[in-house]
Amino acid sequence: MTGAEQVPGYRVWALPGIPEVRPGDDLVKLVASAANAPGAPQLADGDVVLVTSKIVSKAEGRIVEATDREAAIDAETARVVARRGTLRIVQDHRGLVMAAAGVDASNTPSGTILLLPEDPDASARALRAGLRETLGVDVGVVVTDTFGRPWRSGLTDVAIGAAGVRVLDDLRGGTDAYGNPLVATIVATADELAAAGDLVKGKATGRPVAVVRGLPHVVLPADAEPAADHRADSDEDAGTADRGARALVRNAADDMFRLGTSEAVREAVTLRRTVREFTDAPVDPGAVRRAVAAALTAPAPHHTAPWRFVLLESAESRTRLLDAMRDAWVADLRADGKSAEAIAKRVRRGDVLRNAPYLAVPCMVLDGAQNYPDARRGAAEREMFVVAHGAGIQNFLVTLAAERLGSAWISSTMFCRDVVREVLELPAEWEPMGAVAIGRPAAPPRERPARAVDDFVSVR
Repeated sequence: MTGAEQVPGYRVWALPGIPEVRPGDDLVKLVASAANAPGAPQLADGDVVLVTSKIVSKAEGRIVEATDREAAIDAETARVVARRGTLRIVQDHRGLVMAAAGVDASNTPSGTILLLPEDPDASARALRAGLRETLGVDVGVVVTDTFGRPWRSGLTDVAIGAAGVRVLDDLRGGTDAYGNPLVATIVATADELAAAGDLVKGKATGRPVAVVRGLPHVVLPADAEPAADHRADSDEDAGTADRGARALVRNAADDMFRLGTSEAVREAVTLRRTVREFTDAPVDPGAVRRAVAAALTAPAPHHTAPWRFVLLESAESRTRLLDAMRDAWVADLRADGKSAEAIAKRVRRGDVLRNAPYLAVPCMVLDGAQNYPDARRGAAEREMFVVAHGAGIQNFLVTLAAERLGSAWISSTMFCRDVVREVLELPAEWEPMGAVAIGRPAAPPRERPARAVDDFVSVR
């Protein structure tokens, strides 16, 4: 080989001559005809055909009247990821996250809108099979659409459907040029192909199909079976199964950026639930300190900071405190005349603290409180600090939920403050305001019915 022949490269071109596509048109015939046009390169084994989703949608009759675009978006939406004014970023029923669920009013007759193909992977498989039967060639097919991307300006084409293409190139377990292990590198090959095709198709040139040649290694053999759920069932299957573009959709457990900012805040507030059973998994002290930092942003009177948090990170410190609190509780219950059986039953309620792998004791200090000569204003002053402290505790609990930690605020330390101060060697001015059990939830919380907002609102 000459030096030039050893240089890696590929060729990409747009197919000319594809007419306006209408419902019911045969895409196989249209693409095959364009590929066989005089002067056009003939399709060959190992080529990848890149097809804009709009013409797939048109051929499949996914055109609807534009009388109510918002209703069409609603019907296509599985969940809202972010909302800014009238713009919605949503996840559709295919798992794709995009603006307006891919409902498009461009490149379609006036008064109509286009929906994405119902099953883009199935559309790609049908086109691949049709081209093999019509032209006798084994090509890969990628159905593309235009997306924006988090943290990046501008749009690019990505794969929303694929057949006969290695959509992901998993390099984990290999090494780089310096021998360093690759532990997280998975290349989105199908998206790279889609973007390459968009460079020659353009957005308004009437060339909705492109071909990439020179990358035969990304095309799967004709007998590669689709994975049952359009994904590979194992790492071993990943290189051989026809996974479809569905494999590019990140699952919820691995999605660190599942929501927009305001949506994430609301979700975190909703996630804050009282958790009473925890696993033995250790709690990251850094996560708890991040929750404390959030607590310190709560509103407070007179520019004060009435929050203090005692973090019990050792089993010995937790046991010492809880034993002393139990003894104080038992003494109170005996003074109330409770039976031994009733006392044992009551004390078992404290197991939620005893079984948690981590405890925090929030304390209130009245630093900066005003001294009033009358009881009315003095009580109001203290209540201001209590409300501020409650806001801090809520910030604390919500942030723990955002860290995927369960918590339970228990009021018990408020009933034996002197005992808590003595055991934990706290200053006299620190007022324990309950205790927070923290840990990994042992089970998902039960569904909580939504409360009607109007039942809690009085408008004047």
